[in-house]
Amino acid sequence: MKASTETRASVSPPAVNAAPQWHGLPTAIARRFHQICVAKTSEVVSEAGLTPLQYGVLVHLSKLTGKPGIDQNSLADRLNVDRNTASLLVEELVKAGLVERQVNGADRRARVLSLMPKGEKLYGRLRPIHLAANDSILEPISPRERKLLISLLIRVIEGNLAQEERGSGGRKRRLRQ
Repeated sequence: MKASTETRASVSPPAVNAAPQWHGLPTAIARRFHQICVAKTSEVVSEAGLTPLQYGVLVHLSKLTGKPGIDQNSLADRLNVDRNTASLLVEELVKAGLVERQVNGADRRARVLSLMPKGEKLYGRLRPIHLAANDSILEPISPRERKLLISLLIRVIEGNLAQEERGSGGRKRRLRQ
């Protein structure tokens, strides 16, 4: 009996205010931040029947914030998805009457993408709500800290992308979600 009492006494209870283990893991932090961002974006765009990736297509093709008239492969690069995923996204949005696909005059094999008036209108309606959702994600930190966080995240992402390119002998490799 005495041995079991000593064993129990030597096991200390967990610290009450200790930070969770995931706080020290960049991958776990990034995953949780991504989940929060996707959930907030989903709240905004789901009422319009869109997914966050479909909304991303609208962002990249809108005259307000994107570059209309890009081809599907460029869109895939911008969204950081494979060509097949980009093709499926575009097809869904074409069927919904939000995106237009036209033959590229310079390369008849390529298709140029742009938003239909219905797509521009929907994006114009969702954009301020999405911007507010982005602000709410960063609400726990000051405006100065927000700028710093964004700057640091960009540096980490670009640094890792450059490292990936160097490691692949110059071939472009993408980090997948």
